[in-house]
Amino acid sequence: MDATGLKAMQAPLKEAYRSDASRALVTLKARGSIDGQSVACKVETGRAIAIAGLHPATGGSGLDLCSGDMLLEALVACAGVTLKAVATALDFRLGAATVEAEGDLDFRGTLGVAKEAPVGFQAIRLNFNLDTDEPQERIDSLLKLTERYCVVFQTINQKPELTVMAKR
Repeated sequence: MDATGLKAMQAPLKEAYRSDASRALVTLKARGSIDGQSVACKVETGRAIAIAGLHPATGGSGLDLCSGDMLLEALVACAGVTLKAVATALDFRLGAATVEAEGDLDFRGTLGVAKEAPVGFQAIRLNFNLDTDEPQERIDSLLKLTERYCVVFQTINQKPELTVMAKR
């Protein structure tokens, strides 16, 4: 797809959202069920069931997906799609590109071993490897816009309002 095709595809959506902002508000949902046999959660991905379990650093076998890895994978997926969309819209000359995310966890926090150890990622690094001959200022603009429009990046960066509740 080129910039013209992308703009043509998105133009009616943008116009609809400008004329009625409520049309742009969409509730995305995820669903999972607790596994009755092991410490795992079966997550419905829309394509298959992904089984998330304990990370080996918390006693898991390593056979199930780790939710921390899944968070990084969601960041990579969103950043990659956003990078490609922005590059397309800007007519940015981009050959091959890869996206990598890595994050640092102190599992003492997750396991309750040390109260001073935080639960969750302490740092996340998002790296892009780009095959391009574009000048550095265009690369900088591409990365800035990718960061700005990547939903997962901005969600992690700006901490949304979170609610936890149980239904019976």
